[in-house]
Amino acid sequence: MITREELGNIFHNGLWKQNPGIVQLLGLCPLLAISNSTVNALSLGLATTLVMAISGSAIATIREFIPNEVRIAVYVLLIAVLVTIVQLLINAYAYPLYVVLGIFLPLIVTNCIVLARAESFASKNGILASAFDGIAMGLGLTAVLTVLGAIREIFGHGTLLSGIDLVFGEAAKSLIITVIPDYHGFLLAVLPPGAFITLGLLIAARNWLNLRAEQKSRATIAVSPAEQAA
Repeated sequence: MITREELGNIFHNGLWKQNPGIVQLLGLCPLLAISNSTVNALSLGLATTLVMAISGSAIATIREFIPNEVRIAVYVLLIAVLVTIVQLLINAYAYPLYVVLGIFLPLIVTNCIVLARAESFASKNGILASAFDGIAMGLGLTAVLTVLGAIREIFGHGTLLSGIDLVFGEAAKSLIITVIPDYHGFLLAVLPPGAFITLGLLIAARNWLNLRAEQKSRATIAVSPAEQAA
């Protein structure tokens, strides 16, 4: 049974310490290509999270029965089956979004984030821990994707949640937020160079926050007990 402390460590690793998007720098192809809008980024992130959670728990269930020599092939096959199911569901219930996400949905199979967690965590831990690890890593990637997509959409088009009608239908168009009225757009933000620049800024911001936290921690340790009492 997983403890509360272990669960906290798993989510801390996935969301911050080992975030796959801004720390491990895994899966950069979909991260940079599909993050041109908030809705696209969030949709792909949640689809990846679902695949990681189910594949992690499934691999943890059968890990003792898989010969070591063929484990990677089995992992890829299992992930491919799950991705196909997710792809078919999006095709059936959100076809316009399916068209927009395009090749990046089936490419989840080859996303090194999914396979890396299967090999490094799910193959060595229990079912519940592996499921939570998949959720944490998936949500960490989703958070980076969503922030990246939101920044690029605002600077590129002056809007937020553009394309939400692809998921919830025409009635959802009223949810689109015009952040900058009469905005003529900034092309660089929606092009690949804009994705690289924005991701670099996010990585820099995360490193700066970590450095600041470390400096505060060292300053606290350096204070003597007498000074703390005073």
